[in-house]
Amino acid sequence: MKHGRFLIFFVGIIAMSCSKGNLQEDPQADLNAPLRPYNLQIPDYFSRNFQMPADNPLTEQGVELGRMLFYDTRLSSDNRVSCASCHQQSAAFSDNNRFSRGVQGRIGVRNSMSLANLMWVNRLFWDGRATSLEQQALVPIGHPDEMNLPPDQAAAKLQTIPEYPPRFKQVFGSEQITPMNIAKALAQFQRTLISANSRYDRYLRGEYRPTSLELQGIQLFFTHPIPEIGLRGGNCGDCHVGPLVQGDPAAFRGFHNNGLDTDATLSPGLQAVTNNPNDRGKFRAVSLRNIALTAPYMHDGRFRTLEEVLEHYDQHVQMSRTLDPLIIEASNEIRTDDNAPVKLHLTAQEKRAILAFLHMLTDSTFIQDRRFSNPFVGR
Repeated sequence: MKHGRFLIFFVGIIAMSCSKGNLQEDPQADLNAPLRPYNLQIPDYFSRNFQMPADNPLTEQGVELGRMLFYDTRLSSDNRVSCASCHQQSAAFSDNNRFSRGVQGRIGVRNSMSLANLMWVNRLFWDGRATSLEQQALVPIGHPDEMNLPPDQAAAKLQTIPEYPPRFKQVFGSEQITPMNIAKALAQFQRTLISANSRYDRYLRGEYRPTSLELQGIQLFFTHPIPEIGLRGGNCGDCHVGPLVQGDPAAFRGFHNNGLDTDATLSPGLQAVTNNPNDRGKFRAVSLRNIALTAPYMHDGRFRTLEEVLEHYDQHVQMSRTLDPLIIEASNEIRTDDNAPVKLHLTAQEKRAILAFLHMLTDSTFIQDRRFSNPFVGR
């Protein structure tokens, strides 16, 4: 990768049998070495609208500790589930189940979303209930249908593993492991999960010449249709904005009711957080980067393919009181009846073009990058 690449780091690596929980310290590791800042390089065309917590700066050792925790199944009550169980690198840190399986095979109620480019997300989970990666990190660990290990018990459990206390001391200054420091380490690792080497990125950097179909898809994706002047568009970029192709990070502007259900069947969504009935049915507009790898789609995983997603927006949007106005007014045909169904009226060629653009967002280097891989395998 020529741009948007992080400084490659090397810290002490450990080997572990995940099923037995057997950590072995690398003799090369120097756990008394001073902390080294993690040089996170960000593409020039990515927004600088993000904040790094002053009390949790990125360090090479902190990121590596977070990586270990992310893949460690002992953060679950049955020693079988890790963060990576539901956020797999091969699937751009999502998984390909409609609902993920937690401890003892329990099934959740939300589709697992990709963890790429989270520095630009200020409201996490589908309903936006967490305001930081640190706040988010402990929720799945303690959730009874996910890892089912209350954070205090998770900290006590890690305290008994000989290799963890000295690593926490190196990163946070104390061998006493706390839930907050677990969350901080996990957040450090997740902030490094930047995906920025897809064909679309290379196009933005002038390193790739798109096909005519891909160029048409880019144009359609980011265009709001205005049929009165013959401007055709897919209306996708109204919610999935800019080079990051994700919801607007400003407060709750990145949350939308995208017409999945009627008033009678709408899930609460953002309303569960704000208690505002005008937020009913609104969910986070997630990043579409690597979208071809992250099926199934939507908060409830109802669509199996990108074709089904596109068909929903084109022909099957459901009316409800909180349906997003940007969807209501988007059509490639002039409406003569205000009560007519909401449809985009894309042609088959236009659908193929939009799908071609969505496949441009696949970053094969991201899903193969060893810096983000399981540190307990092949070491």
